[in-house]
Amino acid sequence: MRHGKKINHLGRQTAHRKSMLANMACSLIEHKRINTTVAKAKALKQFVEPMITKSKEDTTHNRRIVMARLRQKDAVTELFRDVAPKIADRPGGYTRIIKLGNRLGDNADMAMIELVDYNEIYNAEKKAKKTTRRSRRGGSKPEAAPVVETKASNEEE
Repeated sequence: MRHGKKINHLGRQTAHRKSMLANMACSLIEHKRINTTVAKAKALKQFVEPMITKSKEDTTHNRRIVMARLRQKDAVTELFRDVAPKIADRPGGYTRIIKLGNRLGDNADMAMIELVDYNEIYNAEKKAKKTTRRSRRGGSKPEAAPVVETKASNEEE
């Protein structure tokens, strides 16, 4: 049974797992997409998304929290300088996992994990976002046609 098992240990000791996820997160931030196994991609998604959320607000405290987890100054700088402004309006879901098939050597399920806003192929085909009904309910009503005054009404005055 899997009672109370909330994280996938990935067959590694705690220190090795944390170091591996930190290195993978730094590679993801640097290269914007990486290929790995599906299990590692899912673990990385849970690891990196809270840090991307922290990077939206550039404070010293948030930088220190992210630095404690990532442990690479260049990755933290790039996260706060380049990635954060691009994802500033997104409420969550900063990464996407795309399954690639099986690896030839050991038949492991492979996946590509990428930052959503950096994929031009998927973002190019998206259309402009439509307004929701909620924004139209209390909004302004469509304007009526302008009233055209005739010469007869002007002459009577």
